[in-house]
Amino acid sequence: MSEAFNSAGETPAIAFSDVSMSFDEQRVLSRISFNLERNQMIIITGNSASGKSVLLRLAIGLLQPDEGEIFIGGQEIDQLAENQLLELRSNLMGIAFQEDTLFTGMKVFDNAAYRLVEHNWQEAEVDRAVFEILHFVGLENDMEKLPEELSIGMRRRLELARALAGWPPIMLFDEPTSGLDPINARMILDLVIRARDIHHISSLLVSKELHQIKYIAEHYAAAEGGQVVIRQGAPVEAPEIKIMVLDHGEMIFFGNLSEFENSTLPAVVRFKDRTAVMHEAGTYEKDPWENIAKWKHL
Repeated sequence: MSEAFNSAGETPAIAFSDVSMSFDEQRVLSRISFNLERNQMIIITGNSASGKSVLLRLAIGLLQPDEGEIFIGGQEIDQLAENQLLELRSNLMGIAFQEDTLFTGMKVFDNAAYRLVEHNWQEAEVDRAVFEILHFVGLENDMEKLPEELSIGMRRRLELARALAGWPPIMLFDEPTSGLDPINARMILDLVIRARDIHHISSLLVSKELHQIKYIAEHYAAAEGGQVVIRQGAPVEAPEIKIMVLDHGEMIFFGNLSEFENSTLPAVVRFKDRTAVMHEAGTYEKDPWENIAKWKHL
């Protein structure tokens, strides 16, 4: 079975090698190659229909590429039988889609436990993992509620809890703050940062919001005095956060936040300028957290 290695001879969490994908003869991804290193985060951005969500579905094996190779934990997933791929996902991966995928007839506890039960975890292990993850997302007092009894922000935290239950070493986040107000959006991003830095999860995160990209790249979580706090600065003891920009299915940029902010590549400049145009039209708020005090009193 083929394996992928980085320049240091280690196996990346995820590796794409010349991956291309088409739907109805329309190319949606073209020759994408990158490594997600262990404990690293890559933020994937770009305009709508640039291929971001397709890339995530390829990364977890929900789609198969037309060309190229994809490796998870060093294993080429195209060569795996369906039962082997399911086992690999169970052991290594979680995904939080932007769509609401909660089971409306299940209580909070059962929703959070679903993936673990499906993969035959022992009852005692499920209970321990679910209590831990619901405490992590602040829903430990809502275990007996149904999703319809939760606010939008609480439902999104439950989506994260279900994906993060058992702490899979690799996580995929598809626009996790979509449709949320600024306070709930930052709460979700803080949970993502805590999962990354405290539980050392390797992650791909999709976001079109420039202020969110900057926030994720410029903040880290640290354990202080028995509590986890979010501090401004670069994550410690982890590979540098990278930003990938997709444009019409092509990876036009891959670098750190400073390189992204200073990039003069025409397609990157056009993407960044889109926010300025939307801001002038009143459809985009450059940094909604500048007015966070106002939101707290609503």
